[in-house]
Amino acid sequence: MSLLLSRLSKIGLGKPASVRSSLVLILSNGFSSSALQTHPCRIMTARPCGEDLGKLMIIENATDCKVTVLEKKVPMELVYVDEIITVGSSHGWVATLKDDGLLRLQDDLNPYASYTDPKRISLPPFVTLPRCQTQIVTNVAMSSSFPEDENCVVAVKFLGPQLSFCRPAQSNSEWTNIKIASPSFFSSDVMYSKKDDMFRIPGSGGHLIGSWDPRTEDHNPKIQRLRFRNLPELPRAKRELLDSCYRSEHLVESRNTGETFLVKRYKKATTRDTVKMKTKGVMVFKLDEKGNAVYTEDIGDLCIFLSKSEPFCASSSRFPNCVDICDVDELAIASLTFDSINGVTRTNGAPYHIPPQIIV
Repeated sequence: MSLLLSRLSKIGLGKPASVRSSLVLILSNGFSSSALQTHPCRIMTARPCGEDLGKLMIIENATDCKVTVLEKKVPMELVYVDEIITVGSSHGWVATLKDDGLLRLQDDLNPYASYTDPKRISLPPFVTLPRCQTQIVTNVAMSSSFPEDENCVVAVKFLGPQLSFCRPAQSNSEWTNIKIASPSFFSSDVMYSKKDDMFRIPGSGGHLIGSWDPRTEDHNPKIQRLRFRNLPELPRAKRELLDSCYRSEHLVESRNTGETFLVKRYKKATTRDTVKMKTKGVMVFKLDEKGNAVYTEDIGDLCIFLSKSEPFCASSSRFPNCVDICDVDELAIASLTFDSINGVTRTNGAPYHIPPQIIV
């Protein structure tokens, strides 16, 4: 972990740790991959190359922290720090929201998508429900990697009570809008559960999970109440530290094992005179169908990836039992094995993980 911290601290926008002319699949990098599937990667930024374009910079193996500069040119506005237009990412698609109020799905930041023919899919104009807002997006989730497929559903969670669904590929595509009654879901993220074939949102505190089926006309969620089990006895100093932190809850599903995890992340301002936040603690709970949320320090060979993208898991033989964090002001690795968090505070204009991609 000390080596990882050293590598993280050397990452800069102008001097990448490693430059390669082309992106190749690395099938022996410790992540579970095959000849048809890529490994997870982390978006860093883009190196300006003229005409408001930049060469995409990624970390192919997030925990190795070797920056690769690709030949893929992307709009610099997608990685700007000062004026952020991206509002989320899912399955390698980044969602943008500009002044025209239209949400667009773009694959520009996906290093495995076309270098010369990027896809941009415009979704219908938002319809704002009474006493709701559609300017501030909490996050975006998708039911599959292919928004061109008529069965693919895009979910947009807004700050506040509104949750909206859309099937972009349908000829008469329009938003299905839901007004969530319980305030406990207002600031939470939405995720898609392949196992349940529903979109799920954890309530504040993690005691409730709401599930919505966009195929039905019933807008009332299926509510699951969680019972926390096997809670650790924390030292007083650690307990007081976590109590003083801002806490967020994240649902993530392993498509390899079928397991569902609730991750509680605790972060705090680095100093009194700054708004930058740093992760101080991570707790992982394994969920079962009976509503038990069992605290665990062992998720096997899985690595959980948390960023502004929809969360996901990937198997890792070299870096198992970890949580990889990529946020607007932090890069960090939390080891559940060693109960440690190592990272650096830095500003990230595109804090996204790209999950494993199927190569066809």
